[in-house]
Amino acid sequence: MATYKDAGVDIDAQDRALEQVKKMVRKTYTAGVLSDQGAFGGLFGLPTGYKEPVLVASADGVGTKLKVAIATGRNGTVGQDLVNHCINDILVQGARPLFFLDYLATGRIEPDVVADVIGGVAVACSEAGVALLGGETAEMPGFYGDGDYDLAGFIVGVVDRKAILDGSSVRKGDVLVGLPSTGLHTNGYSLARKVLLDDPGFGPDDVIPELGCSVGEELLKIHRCYFKEVWPLLEKGLIQAMAHITGGGLTDNLPRVMPENLRAVIKVGSWEIPPVFKVLAERGEVPEDDLWRTFNMGVGMVLIVRPKHLKKVLEGLKEAGCRGCPMGNIVKGERGVEYDHPPEGFPSGLR
Repeated sequence: MATYKDAGVDIDAQDRALEQVKKMVRKTYTAGVLSDQGAFGGLFGLPTGYKEPVLVASADGVGTKLKVAIATGRNGTVGQDLVNHCINDILVQGARPLFFLDYLATGRIEPDVVADVIGGVAVACSEAGVALLGGETAEMPGFYGDGDYDLAGFIVGVVDRKAILDGSSVRKGDVLVGLPSTGLHTNGYSLARKVLLDDPGFGPDDVIPELGCSVGEELLKIHRCYFKEVWPLLEKGLIQAMAHITGGGLTDNLPRVMPENLRAVIKVGSWEIPPVFKVLAERGEVPEDDLWRTFNMGVGMVLIVRPKHLKKVLEGLKEAGCRGCPMGNIVKGERGVEYDHPPEGFPSGLR
């Protein structure tokens, strides 16, 4: 006789893991939540006050940053990374996030690890006023190794049709305003791990003087959420477009929110690039083009604003505790990104 547990799936362990996170999940519930935990599907009522409400949805993962969390045993922040990344992705279209769903798959359920990961999801949802409406925890022995897990998230938000940001209003002379990242966020980790941990690298607990912290601490810095800083500016109509700087860096993400006949000129050196990128550039001998297309280089979000709105935008960001940095302009030309280097060149722009 063979049981499910004999095959490697422990339903009791799953129940223990979920029991640990129930209270945290319930704390995220907002007025729109119409169902409780345990239902086959989550129910959410659309908020009022929208003339033509449009739902905006996105899905994403944390990538190989999970390998760092698993290696260090620090699993409490990758859930925050996931939620914050997804919020930023729909925020750039002008959407207010409503609810979130998570998917966690592992080879063998370890209740404390599951509680840490989902707890991080719940923390980030609570901070942004987003309901953690549901999710799935899957135990898949033979597919994932013991100790390994994968994590994905799904977010839904709402925006009035007239308020959708699609880049169509961007025009020549608009100003690029960069919002600082907290480090790598959730992109470029395959290269970062290769340079810092594999080739041959440091241990996760080794301290690199330039970073002022251990490798593990640097690589696990939480992906910043920009909702609270940016939302008041959106409500005032001060932003023409936004780009979340994820995989592809500034090079590939800015053109996604620009018309065909316009080009972004970025002034390298106009913002402070965090030390981790200089360490990666020098230690890994990473070509400059790869740096710009792999990493955010210290800019997690770019706002495109009219020159007449620049002062209000910078003041609003400052009041919200975020330093916005004018970092370039929109000009006529083939759609793309051009890097305007200081006379001393690159990588001296990494200051």
